[in-house]
Amino acid sequence: MELDTGIVPKIEWILDRLSGLCILVASCALVVLVATFGWLVFGRYVLNATPTWVEQLALLLVCYIAYLGAAAGVHENTHLGVTMFRDALGEKVSGILKLVNDIILAAFGFAMLVACIELFNFGWSTLLPMLDIPESFRTLSALLCGGLVFVFAGLRAVLRVIYMTKGQTYVGREAY
Repeated sequence: MELDTGIVPKIEWILDRLSGLCILVASCALVVLVATFGWLVFGRYVLNATPTWVEQLALLLVCYIAYLGAAAGVHENTHLGVTMFRDALGEKVSGILKLVNDIILAAFGFAMLVACIELFNFGWSTLLPMLDIPESFRTLSALLCGGLVFVFAGLRAVLRVIYMTKGQTYVGREAY
């Protein structure tokens, strides 16, 4: 019995779009980062007036680039991993180890989400220097990453279990 005729393709399609949105936002942030550093160099060396806000904006943008890229990497299975031993154990054991890996990643994402909610609330009254926006905007990137890792890895674990109960192997994005 083939499972790809039901809700699984819809879930995968939604997760693919969400991952694509993460990459789009991170890419736009990277473009803004490069442009603002161009402005920093121009201001410092041509105008002899260094824009001081650029460094704080760069720190903020790097957080979004890194965290959203990491979350998309979990979905796309492009994170670093050593798979030689797992793959040598056979398909069944390998599938179980992949499920355990997804569960651990989902638990990590959930823990990160919960901790970052607390940090987000704590930092709301503190302003980022030079930008005059709440510190929570920096923490928001980690909060989003934790939630997205939880969703990406958690749903992949659920899909693996569904396929395992039907005697099939969930392939998904098997780059790892």
